[in-house]
Amino acid sequence: MVTTKAPEDAYTADPFVPDRTAGLDGLREAAAGCRGCPLHRNATQTVFGAGSAHARVMLVGEQPGDQEDRQGRPFVGPAGKLLDRALAEAGVNPADAYVTNAVKHFKFTQAEPRKRRIHKAPTLREMTACGPWLAAELAVVEPELIVVLGATAGKALLGSSFRVTEVRGTVLEREIHGRPERLVPTVHPSAVLRAEDREGAYRGLVADLKVAAQALG
Repeated sequence: MVTTKAPEDAYTADPFVPDRTAGLDGLREAAAGCRGCPLHRNATQTVFGAGSAHARVMLVGEQPGDQEDRQGRPFVGPAGKLLDRALAEAGVNPADAYVTNAVKHFKFTQAEPRKRRIHKAPTLREMTACGPWLAAELAVVEPELIVVLGATAGKALLGSSFRVTEVRGTVLEREIHGRPERLVPTVHPSAVLRAEDREGAYRGLVADLKVAAQALG
């Protein structure tokens, strides 16, 4: 008897990604049915990116959190609210931004049903599996600048040797998914919420985002 592998065992979203001519709406619709890795099994839904197809800046985070998983939109939880405040303070117009995550499904641990779902960092294999979606978003939006939010997003875009502390607040020029891109790495807003010196961490985030605002001109 020949057994066929489930699509998620291949760890790639490639078969689910339509041609870029589908636009963001077509990508979002297709992503809702993605089974490119096992994370789709426990998540409530796919959380695709949000914003204008003509956005000047793309902000890339790690993965959806609990609230994002329930609502189906990125950055709607506490970290998202903090990010909105920091963007406004740095002079980045939210209307000019497209927000998304390196991984489109919520990965979590849960001690027992009805207990709080605890965020769990995605593996490199899961990030790689989801890479085709991020590549498709970049191809459609063609942002002038990418703001890299945290270590996981950095590793997904720039490789496993990425260290946010080494390059945060600087403008990098790299080829990403076959396109020359400019990137400004910074911390993920959830790291600000966890910091002992939250005000200092927030100031650092705003300072990095001001670098991004200046790069946009």
